[in-house]
Amino acid sequence: MKKKLFVFVIVLLVFFTVLVFWQYKIGPHIQTSADGRSVSVLESNLEIRKYRERMYKKIPQTITIGAIGDILIHDRVYRDARTETGYDFTPMFRDVKELLSEPDIVLANQESILGGTEIGLSSYPTFNSPQEVGDALLDAGIDIVSTANNHTLDRGEIAILQAIRYYEQVGLPYVGHFKDFADQKRIRIIERNGINVAFLAYTYGTNGIPVPKGKEYLVNLIDKEQIHTDVTRAKQIADCIVLSIHWGTEYERYPNDEQKNLANELAHMGVDIIFGHHPHVLQPMEWIETEAGRTFVVYSLGNFLAGQTYPDPGKDYGGLVTIDITKREDEQGFRIELKNPQFMPTYIASKNEQDYRVIPLTNATFLPDAEKKYQEIMEHMTQWLQ
Repeated sequence: MKKKLFVFVIVLLVFFTVLVFWQYKIGPHIQTSADGRSVSVLESNLEIRKYRERMYKKIPQTITIGAIGDILIHDRVYRDARTETGYDFTPMFRDVKELLSEPDIVLANQESILGGTEIGLSSYPTFNSPQEVGDALLDAGIDIVSTANNHTLDRGEIAILQAIRYYEQVGLPYVGHFKDFADQKRIRIIERNGINVAFLAYTYGTNGIPVPKGKEYLVNLIDKEQIHTDVTRAKQIADCIVLSIHWGTEYERYPNDEQKNLANELAHMGVDIIFGHHPHVLQPMEWIETEAGRTFVVYSLGNFLAGQTYPDPGKDYGGLVTIDITKREDEQGFRIELKNPQFMPTYIASKNEQDYRVIPLTNATFLPDAEKKYQEIMEHMTQWLQ
């Protein structure tokens, strides 16, 4: 009997011990806050969490954004990529894959439409390219493609819709051509390290091919009123606005007055970064000062991968431009700072319309006077940043 009583007492003690411990773990214990108030542990933990969140927001966040120039796939390029089962463009980017993987976000200007083999491939003057080009871009580290250019309507609406289906299938964001008005209205946002970057894209025209009436969403044309509306909407949801634009005169090393004036207008609209395309040769970088800060512009990034035969050696040089974006927050809100613009020249190598490769110019030791050419390009691209 005593033994049973003893066991019962032990069990009871264990029960009460567990009960007290449990209440201690979940109970609203009272502590004294910094201002002398009595607060529960739960409330105190909540205050600590909120304090940490406030402090985290005050720590500047920085990312690096990059862009490359025209991906214009001529027939000689896609013939070189032909395999027994399809096309493989990944070897063409192999030498720059490490370079492209360094920035947090990289944009490419996909100039030829990726309508795919189903509707028939084609080259200049009306392009349609294998969708495997996009596979290679993804593999190389590209995060988004700009698709508003003078070749967007080369093969009509069907090619655009085929390309968009492909982009959606593989998860490669696109901006510039769209499948409907709702798609056109959706601002493209990419987030990295707490910084939301919006991407917009426009072109001066479509080589005289009219945009189908009622389907203006197929390609974004340069319309200042529409751009202003898009920038205003983007400001509401993004920390930084990047605009890709097809403009300028082909094979000209410097921007014309129209480019300069439009860049100034875009900067005063609130665009933070402008990446220019279309001239197929490199044009300089520049800062544009505004009342709100400053805008970074690259007037042309040249060709990154193309098979042009135009007798201008400048067509074979492109590069990766990068710039750091820092977001600083305080009680009054946040501000964006742009700094440290860099340019890494590249060269399109080939032999008898075969073995196409994009190579960092610093590695193109097979070129005569490669080091001299590197210095020329760097001086050309940075001359307005001094």
